[in-house]
Amino acid sequence: MSAGVHLRGLSTAVPATVLPQPAVRDVFAAQPGLNRLAQRIITTSFDVSGIERRYSVLEELTFDERDDEPVFFDRTTGDLLLPGTKARNEIYAVEATKMYLEAGRRAIDATPGIEASDITHVVTVSCTGFYAPGPDYMLVRDLGLGPAVQRYHLGFMGCYASMPALRTAAQFCVADPDAVVLVVSVELCTLHLRSSNDPDTIVASSLFADGAGAGVVTARPLEDGERAFALDRFETRITPVGEGDMAWKIGDHGFEMVLSNAVPAIIDDHITGALEPLFAADDDLAEGLATDAAGERVAHWAIHPGGRSILDKVEARLKLTEPQLEPARETLRDFGNMSSATVLFVLRNILDRASSEHGDRVAAMAFGPGLTVESALLTVKG
Repeated sequence: MSAGVHLRGLSTAVPATVLPQPAVRDVFAAQPGLNRLAQRIITTSFDVSGIERRYSVLEELTFDERDDEPVFFDRTTGDLLLPGTKARNEIYAVEATKMYLEAGRRAIDATPGIEASDITHVVTVSCTGFYAPGPDYMLVRDLGLGPAVQRYHLGFMGCYASMPALRTAAQFCVADPDAVVLVVSVELCTLHLRSSNDPDTIVASSLFADGAGAGVVTARPLEDGERAFALDRFETRITPVGEGDMAWKIGDHGFEMVLSNAVPAIIDDHITGALEPLFAADDDLAEGLATDAAGERVAHWAIHPGGRSILDKVEARLKLTEPQLEPARETLRDFGNMSSATVLFVLRNILDRASSEHGDRVAAMAFGPGLTVESALLTVKG
């Protein structure tokens, strides 16, 4: 990858409705039809999640008075309702469009020297809904991009999808140094939450949230004083086990997440092997990984916070320090798991930290169905 390709204008957005984790736990624990085991799992999953609050596009997921007919939550009875996939996806089409436009506009505005008319490519990402013309079209139409902008959508890939989106954008810029690529990820995971006795569903309900991340990828020179990431290298690896432990399927009542309790152990066993090809081109980094000194050779770690236990395993296996995992843990605490958008929040956290300096190396990793590990090596600029 060309050292001249940068991720600029990195921006994030969340919807207005705040979901305090204890309040959400109590609602789920009070649902009818739960067996005793499910009630215990709910209490444990929510309380040890490392999450304090999440955000949702569903304004009705509060106890505020509303006049409209409930679709997801009946405030009178406290019951979570079970709308069909069509009803959920119709909300997605409306609310996701708003989030794409907000995040995309912020990214362009935050990139000095770049205007909407400069965008040559759009790459959108989501696994929580579908519609066509899709979000790529809406960005071109409503942000005033040119009618010849090339559009690509990475759909239904799961939590790791922002990484291949950034890789694709960088490849466009290597092929065409004049390319300016707008990358936007939007995930509305709360549209698919439901009450259940199934442990995997309960764990998903304790973690997932809504959010959007966006950035501009281009080989154009940085402006004076601008903070950005150089996109150095990307790698992808499929672990030899775990295909059925993380999955995402379409059901009659929304999308159904499989997130088994075996995932942290699988990541623990295979994370070093997944990093080897990423570090192989740099002797210093490769030696660091081989001698359990990776944390000393790479200053910052943008790990997708799929859950608290995943971060614990990564920290222990790679012998990272607590400060190196703070960006991921803070993102999990303040926003929850927003699927593919989450790693962009972690990168934004790193860029905003006083401890991140020009020239610092950053290792980013995200995990998703397959079980797939996507990784990237970046350098702080500015």
